[in-house]
Amino acid sequence: MHWMKVFISAIFEVLWVIGLKHADNFWTWTGTFVAIAVSFYGLLMAGRKLPVGTVYAVFVGLGTAGTVIAEIIFFGEPFKVSKILLILLLLVGVIGLKLVTEDDEKERGAS
Repeated sequence: MHWMKVFISAIFEVLWVIGLKHADNFWTWTGTFVAIAVSFYGLLMAGRKLPVGTVYAVFVGLGTAGTVIAEIIFFGEPFKVSKILLILLLLVGVIGLKLVTEDDEKERGAS
């Protein structure tokens, strides 16, 4: 459940990052600020129960990957194979951190 908060927060991170670039009126700026609030609230709630360093790394990794992919799909950024491969490498690292963290939590619970 706590990792779901991180994932949802990362989705809202993508929204507010895009909003910072493309907002141009009251409503788009309001949506951007709401996305910032939701994103950081979810991150703070997840950080209370999970290791903060890992939560932040996963949050930023997913947000970065999501933002780059959204820019390619919705805003016409050029598609570069090298960029996609580097995002995949980033996601492998994020998934690895999450898997290692789950093992650490199980070990702490068993102690």
